[in-house]
Amino acid sequence: MPETKPLSGKRVVVTRATDQASGFAEMLVSAGAEVVEFPTIQTVPPESYDEVDRAVGELAGFDFVVFTSANAVKFFFRRLAELGKDARGLSGMKVVAVGPKTAAELMANGLEADIVPREFKAEGVIEALRPFDMSGKRVLFPRAEVAREVLPEKLREMGAEVVLAVVYRTVLPKADAEHILRLFREGGVSALTFTSSSTVRNFMAMAGDGVREHIKGVCVACIGPVTAQTCKELGLPVTVVPEDYTVDALLGALTEYFGRRK
Repeated sequence: MPETKPLSGKRVVVTRATDQASGFAEMLVSAGAEVVEFPTIQTVPPESYDEVDRAVGELAGFDFVVFTSANAVKFFFRRLAELGKDARGLSGMKVVAVGPKTAAELMANGLEADIVPREFKAEGVIEALRPFDMSGKRVLFPRAEVAREVLPEKLREMGAEVVLAVVYRTVLPKADAEHILRLFREGGVSALTFTSSSTVRNFMAMAGDGVREHIKGVCVACIGPVTAQTCKELGLPVTVVPEDYTVDALLGALTEYFGRRK
């Protein structure tokens, strides 16, 4: 008798950006799922590099650099290379990565993170930095054009000077929304996955408010509490939120959820 995989017979919609979706999709397929990729995010360079170029010109003056996503690392180092510099320019500062994926992207660019918080979100970064005297310290924060303000605000409350540098922005990609809506209307979706608040907001912008009535009964899986809160604010039910905020943990939570329903 052939072995039944944990997600066999389940159709899972992945809303990550195309350049990030493949790894998660492969994990789902290995677990037996049928994956439907519906990218709701396209990451592109900022409209202006002024902020990041000024920061790169002052790298020696920073005490910390904080990366809260793998995309922030990728786009920052891409611009760094375009300016004729590399990881050695950050050698004099403490390097903070929000989680293991971000730390891995740093390693791929020749830099090891000094600090990776236990909780993979902005609040976790704050807790990880509390043992340090941040008064008067300069913190470089390469980030997306639209991002939560909690981290820079808290760092400033701790006495730090925070320099924000937009290194990328997200836009709505072109996608066949009618195809995905048809799947939901026909009851052909087992799980809908979100890996950031942006994926939630963009999914609703692309699919339209009417999709809510067709999501009843679908497992809505969010990578963490911030993403889950965005779902709730937009009127979407939340079924699964893993304890660790990684795609590996998200896969585990999905497997556990459907395992309980057999």
